[in-house]
Amino acid sequence: MSNVSTPLEDQVALVTGGARGIGRAIALRLARDGAKVAIVDLTDHGADAAQDIERATGRATTFVKADISKEVEARTAVAATEAALGPVDILVNNAGITRDNLLVVMNEADWDAVLAVNLKGAFLMSKAVMRGMIKRRRGSIVNISSVVGRRGNAAQTNYSAAKAGLIGLTKSLAREVASRNIRVNAVAPGYIETEMTAALPEAARNVIIEQIPFGCIGNPEAVADAVAFLAGDSASYITGAVLPVDGGLGI
Repeated sequence: MSNVSTPLEDQVALVTGGARGIGRAIALRLARDGAKVAIVDLTDHGADAAQDIERATGRATTFVKADISKEVEARTAVAATEAALGPVDILVNNAGITRDNLLVVMNEADWDAVLAVNLKGAFLMSKAVMRGMIKRRRGSIVNISSVVGRRGNAAQTNYSAAKAGLIGLTKSLAREVASRNIRVNAVAPGYIETEMTAALPEAARNVIIEQIPFGCIGNPEAVADAVAFLAGDSASYITGAVLPVDGGLGI
């Protein structure tokens, strides 16, 4: 196959939280670009997603069920991926949850849960792939942050803190591993059409849209396009970057 149509040919990509929404769109795009893909998710929907993507693209796709907020499971997920597909070349830290509330009434469990999945999970998964990437002197990590990690949002102090933390993790790790030819970047989506935004009342959607310079909510494929760019050789001289995909919301 031509490298023009399959720029990620023979590479192995691991996408956390890849069962639905943005994560599934990312996994599909990377497979269409030629990668073999592992979907790591805590829900069994990941098995269906993997089967659908393999049928649609013809690329080997596997599902690994794991709670990436736990170190043993993060390491096991990487080991299972490599046993099935080969060494991980691309890691996309997409897994995330929300537990929204005003800080004054937010409980400690909801704070801890969001930080554990959204930030600690990215740390654990990055650590789990890092030794192999360093040994092979190649690799690309893309962290999915958020516009609220750049500008904050009321009733999302836990989520915003975790997503801002991902930006710090991205920049610091990029400095650590650049000499080993490993790139670490982030994508910061704005409001994206997912199950959550689709369920919003029309009035609430209109309020959101009024804040976006482009005047519309984005789609998961726009985020997947940005991830595919940062993961591939077209971004070979880019590291430590945060690419907004937010229709101008973060301006």
